[in-house]
Amino acid sequence: MFRNQYDNDVSTWSPQGRIHQVEYAVEAVKQGSAAIGLRSNEYAVLLALKRSSGELASYQKKLIKIDEHMGIAIAGLTSDARVLSNFMRTEAMRSKMLYDRPIPVQRIVSTIADKAQVNTQQYGRRPYGVGLLVIGYDETGPHLYESSPSGTCFEYFAMSIGARSQSAKTYLEKNYEQFTNASLDELVRHGLLALRDTLQQDKELNIQNTSLGIVGKNEDFHVIEGEDLQRYLDLLGDETTRTRRGAEGRSAAESIAAEGSREDSNAQVDQGDVAPMDTDN
Repeated sequence: MFRNQYDNDVSTWSPQGRIHQVEYAVEAVKQGSAAIGLRSNEYAVLLALKRSSGELASYQKKLIKIDEHMGIAIAGLTSDARVLSNFMRTEAMRSKMLYDRPIPVQRIVSTIADKAQVNTQQYGRRPYGVGLLVIGYDETGPHLYESSPSGTCFEYFAMSIGARSQSAKTYLEKNYEQFTNASLDELVRHGLLALRDTLQQDKELNIQNTSLGIVGKNEDFHVIEGEDLQRYLDLLGDETTRTRRGAEGRSAAESIAAEGSREDSNAQVDQGDVAPMDTDN
């Protein structure tokens, strides 16, 4: 049986129990540039790698403020992210008007997941082709959630999505125990080191292609870009390029046998400044 017999819409199951349209939407997230989230006992941070469609174009916006206590990072179709972020802002405003309090982070993430799930069940709809990392701070402390096009959402200590995100996950999994009691600068440095591992070999982190979002105790969500970001990049010293070596003398990306052909194909697509199917542009 051919695959294209079962991928015409989201209401058709394949004999293997799969919904191919949802899987295609998840693949769109993997084509977007990387985004990383981390949290400690007092702070949650987002870091994202921005792309540009050319030398004459500006860099794509990757971090979006939802409310004073919440923000998101995106990977995938920016147009879908714009629709979802506007919906989240409306829900945050409604909570303030009806209940006179900021909306809890878990509640708004569950609402977004429910909205995404509807598009995986009803005929004629298309799943959202964007993944979200949501950070926020409420009465229970800092939070980091991931929302996917399949309608699922999970809370994490640290998470990465987008192209070559497995390299960043490897770093985060090795060091997540240090995040709990880390200071803000230490947390940001860990995030930058993980983000650096998603770079192409000839690229480096700089104030043009990197975005940082911070929220925490007594600190509203804000995005740091441009010259203000240089102070945090200086925390890396000379380690802004993808040259970090592991204990066995291999880079983080080289040590991941599980990435397989999928990550290799993504790397080949991204040889230029912008991938032919760069869904962030």
